[in-house]
Amino acid sequence: MARKFRLALAQLNLTVGDIPGNTARMVEYLHLARESGADLVAFPELATTGYPPEDLLFKKSFLQDNVGAMERVVAESGGIAVVLGYAQPRESGIAPASIYNSAAIGYDGRLIDTYDKIFLPNYGVFDEERYFAKGSVCPVYELGGVRIGVNVCEDIWYEIGPSAVQRQAGAELIVNINASPFHAGKSAYRRDSIVGSRAAGHGLFVAYLNTVGGQDELVFDGNSVICDPGGRVVARGPAFREAMILADIDVDAVPPLPSSGPGDDYEDALAAVGSPKRVKIPSSARGRLGWEPSPERRPLPAAQHRGEVSEIEEIYCALVMGTRDYLRKTGFSKAIVGLSGGIDSALTAVIAADALGPENVLGITMPSRYSSRGSIEDSAELARNLGIEFWEIPIEPAHRAFAEMLEERFAQMTPNVAEENVQARIRGNVLMTVSNKFGWIVLTTGNKSEMAMGYATLYGDMAGGFAVLKDVYKMTVYALSRWRNAHGHKFPLSQSEGVPSKEVIPQAIIDKPPSAELREGQLDEDSLPPYDILDPVIQAYVEEDCSYAEMVAQGRDPAVVRQVVTAVDRNEYKRRQAPPGVKITPRAFGRDRRLPIVNRYRQT
Repeated sequence: MARKFRLALAQLNLTVGDIPGNTARMVEYLHLARESGADLVAFPELATTGYPPEDLLFKKSFLQDNVGAMERVVAESGGIAVVLGYAQPRESGIAPASIYNSAAIGYDGRLIDTYDKIFLPNYGVFDEERYFAKGSVCPVYELGGVRIGVNVCEDIWYEIGPSAVQRQAGAELIVNINASPFHAGKSAYRRDSIVGSRAAGHGLFVAYLNTVGGQDELVFDGNSVICDPGGRVVARGPAFREAMILADIDVDAVPPLPSSGPGDDYEDALAAVGSPKRVKIPSSARGRLGWEPSPERRPLPAAQHRGEVSEIEEIYCALVMGTRDYLRKTGFSKAIVGLSGGIDSALTAVIAADALGPENVLGITMPSRYSSRGSIEDSAELARNLGIEFWEIPIEPAHRAFAEMLEERFAQMTPNVAEENVQARIRGNVLMTVSNKFGWIVLTTGNKSEMAMGYATLYGDMAGGFAVLKDVYKMTVYALSRWRNAHGHKFPLSQSEGVPSKEVIPQAIIDKPPSAELREGQLDEDSLPPYDILDPVIQAYVEEDCSYAEMVAQGRDPAVVRQVVTAVDRNEYKRRQAPPGVKITPRAFGRDRRLPIVNRYRQT
């Protein structure tokens, strides 16, 4: 009889620190998996705590509560196996307890074993060596004749790693639980070059479960996937939403291990990773394995693989999810966006409306003596298209008062950027005062190109609670705006059916030259190179760590390179004071790129 093993992957949106809420979600999905006839249900990495819990792990009560949550989920596992991530404190004699990033394996209401994550990422946004001790055992669990290896996140990224040891110990299926953050282009690489490659390289099924949702600056995209021994996709979860992924795995499709025995790679894995362990899970009266004949379990419908999405669509969805979850999980119900008539504020408002609903977004235009009539009218048209509330609050009275207050001290001095930035700071005060009055969060509108160059005003347009476009280059802002105008049907702006797709961002906003409008006739290109030239240089310097000489050798304008290097280095102090924002690129300012503010190193 063919061995069919029904696997359920619970791709959940969990919240850091909400241990009761996370536990309730897992119990709910565990029952759903059991009703679907699953033999095993898996939950994400550190599912009890949410990821990343950071220094919450130093609180003893937090660790105790998280262990209690794991035990509650396992206690609910009557008739089904469960794998879930949690933080495991373990006493070690007189030394402080070590903490492990672990996966609990339960079956039929009992805790069977725990797997400890072996490879601890400590780069980019990851800081796991600060918190966790390293595991050293690679277990394989035999459940009714099906041999299953369990490991956690980073462990699957290594060809010579736990999966290699587990395969040689007889594993036919690897269940890898994750909290793998999004950046543009990562999901396809993860699926093909990691999961598919491990499945084909080791000759077994690999189930890769990823969490989903926003957490501070990180977004987790889901995109869970199961690959067969040929590296082909068997089942696939959606991007940027919760789901239960079910698949019937034909275990007999796994080829036998070579009769010649393990090769040098296996010996390398043993030396680098740890030792194998075999655990046989005994069946019980309640525990029925799905591959045994049962009239109760119906065949699953044929898997429907969604088509590939463009990188721009991925980025847009990540921005919507990151904004929605940041507000929802921090308790804000409504957002304020300062509308300048420019493309950055327009795109921020559209993302906010898609994330929160237009009824929960307020747009405020704050014209000054230098604002064009077109900017005010374009902002009003955008607000009408979106269906958001719209206020006009002119700042001329405050601007005039500031000029009078400072007139004596600034006498005999030529006006410069200080007078220009007064306007931005007045606007920041208006937005934050409205925020303070109503309890709504201000979304700032600056993009990565501006933040890199310091083309932003401290306590002005940088004032706010969340920076939606913080990690989005200016040219990507244009691409996102055009994509959103062309795909409005994917983000209906009301609850009614059949909302027509229309261009919500007026074409005039997309077409106009970028300008801060802080002085007569001002354009961004008065201070910055054209963005199509500027953005690639910023990317090379910030994300690729290219030197001045390397960038010039690549054919980039030496004057532009000098300007970028100087501005990026000089404005670290500004960026350190910016609000958090959604991580989109492989190397975002803040969590990814950490440079000292006091820093005298300069390239020659």
